Amino acid sequence: MEFDVEVDAKNQSCPMPVLLTAKAAKGMAEGQIMYLEATDAGARSDIPAWVTQTGNELVESSEDGGVLKFYIRKK
Repeated sequence: MEFDVEVDAKNQSCPMPVLLTAKAAKGMAEGQIMYLEATDAGARSDIPAWVTQTGNELVESSEDGGVLKFYIRKK
């Protein structure tokens, strides 16, 4: 999937993955896609919760070798 912004939150502990995601989202235009990678297990639930709270869209999420991967569309 193509994306406009990449956020590397690997090896960051809670709440950093959410804070880095929120910071990146502020600079994005509506409709742009963010690709986020995180290794903190809390991101598995924290990122979808943040997406819901902010009205953005979780396009896709997966896990590969302990790395959580999220594609988020800015609303």
